[in-house]
Amino acid sequence: MTVRQVEEHRESLRDPERFWADAAQAIDWDRPWDRVLDGSNAPFYRWFPGARLNTCWNALDRHVAGGRAEQVALIYDSPVTGQVGRFTYRELRDAVAKLAGALVALGVGHGDRVLIYMPMVPEAVMAMLACARLGAVHSVVFGGFAAAELATRIDDAKPKVILSASCGIEPGRVVAYKPLLDRAIELATAKPSACLILQRAAQPCDLVAGRDRDWREAAAEAAPASCVMVAATDPLYILYTSGTTGNPKGIVRDNGGHAVALRWSMENIYGVKPGETFFAASDIGWVVGHSYIVYGPLLAGCTTVLYEGKPVGTPDPGAYWRLIAEHGVVAMFTAPTAFRAIRRDDPDGTFIRQYDLAKFRTLFLAGERADPATVQWAERQLDRPVIDHWWQTETGWPIVANCAGLGLQPVKHGSATRTVPGYDLCVLGPSGDAMKPGEIGALCVKLPLPPGSSPTLWQAEERYVQAYLADYPGYYHTADAGFIDADGYVYVMTRTDDIINVAGHRLSTGAIEEVLASHPEVAECAVIGVNDALKGQVPLGFLVLKAGAKTDRGVVAAEVVALVREHIGPVASFKMAMVVERLPKTRSGKILRGTMRAIADGESYKVPATIEDPAVLAEIGEHLKGGGFGTGA
Repeated sequence: MTVRQVEEHRESLRDPERFWADAAQAIDWDRPWDRVLDGSNAPFYRWFPGARLNTCWNALDRHVAGGRAEQVALIYDSPVTGQVGRFTYRELRDAVAKLAGALVALGVGHGDRVLIYMPMVPEAVMAMLACARLGAVHSVVFGGFAAAELATRIDDAKPKVILSASCGIEPGRVVAYKPLLDRAIELATAKPSACLILQRAAQPCDLVAGRDRDWREAAAEAAPASCVMVAATDPLYILYTSGTTGNPKGIVRDNGGHAVALRWSMENIYGVKPGETFFAASDIGWVVGHSYIVYGPLLAGCTTVLYEGKPVGTPDPGAYWRLIAEHGVVAMFTAPTAFRAIRRDDPDGTFIRQYDLAKFRTLFLAGERADPATVQWAERQLDRPVIDHWWQTETGWPIVANCAGLGLQPVKHGSATRTVPGYDLCVLGPSGDAMKPGEIGALCVKLPLPPGSSPTLWQAEERYVQAYLADYPGYYHTADAGFIDADGYVYVMTRTDDIINVAGHRLSTGAIEEVLASHPEVAECAVIGVNDALKGQVPLGFLVLKAGAKTDRGVVAAEVVALVREHIGPVASFKMAMVVERLPKTRSGKILRGTMRAIADGESYKVPATIEDPAVLAEIGEHLKGGGFGTGA
């Protein structure tokens, strides 16, 4: 059987310039490119040099001009405030043009940086698009980020203006943003000339005279701004990687390649057509929010959903299903950790069956490894394709996926399926040699990376080389480890630094987690390697049980130890498992395995700025001091 994804992938590597020139026809250009790919300054490749365009025009104005003016572009759904709002393409375009005019009045122009520190409200989307409209470079920082971390990003980006809000709203609490912003500006060396502050009714704030302006007043007074055409190679945004220490790494995204890649991905990877509704359950502070809440769906003429809520607790585990049913969502993207939370609180899928999901076609999971147990549970409950796919902040769009728009392929649980067109993915050993099918190694992409990937770091080219290119010359090192089987299916097992060495045997913590997650009482889990005087390292497992779990904790711990011995073997030396109430995570849902490892080994560590709840680390520490392990023979 011919697999279209395989054919497209082969063509994209055989003649990448023709492949991406064809894809670029879906974008409006003010001036065509001189050539598709410029490799004259390798490894700093650039796509579509010489071309000019405007990303905001392609996301909004062209749809207004092309017949979609009255189609809903953005749905705002906020269970924490009880609000639902809808903006047509015309309404969103007009609001963005006014906000862009307010930025012009504050002196913002092409190439200036604007920092955005916002909750999940429509104005946050407008802020990003208003910057794009002017050719200004936006840098979104997750709302509620600590003041010291925000200050480092201010100093690196040196924004002319900061856009923020008085507060964010979480389940059961209001987070005051303005004091955090004021403290960050006080700490920063680079001072913005002005701030626009959106006052929210839940907690208005005081404005600093001479610096702060009321958002709504400034937008109301402004003249609408037109789109400024920029070079395809000009930066659209800077996104600082989460959890960085010291100087943050600013991932740069250009305008031209970004627009081409995201427009192509919506139709070919996600299988979503213009006019249909797409829902990415993320935050605009993360790359998923940039790519698939804001830019991807709007570039494709879709309706996108901005959700100010949680997968559970706002108000229950049926939150996503309510949203999908009410807004006619055809495809959804969320993190595996969200589904593990839903499965934990609603193991029988009772809430799923309360809603009409007739229009819903496909669920996509990414953000960390989707364990087979979670995928299979979702498949059973939804009776729809559940697609695990893999990509990174640096790439901006998927590297490996089961491309719904190119014809779904058979699923292999544990695999993100095949490499996406545009990427030449390889598995390399420590010496740089290609690994055989089935052998675990470093997942690397042969240069050049496709359009949409980060061409460099913000004002740090040498750091870009050292961080991503130096380990394997000629390749981008993803820092993830895995293998490709004989059928070309890719298995992303763990971060490279989560491969543990047990008595000389290289083992993936992801493979062990896969076994733990198969236990019927386990909702989610994490495995880390801890130092051992005899074996070098040994694996330690942490288990969170499902709501209403009936089996004794010690029994579950012993049973998972036996499961690992059965499925992986004694070589894993897995003898320690601990039941905990919750796992430490970032706000985007990634489990902080590195920090847990430092705690277990008694090493000093820094509490990551992106952590969801710092108290969980203290709880983990108490568990480690108090024992509570299950052991097996």
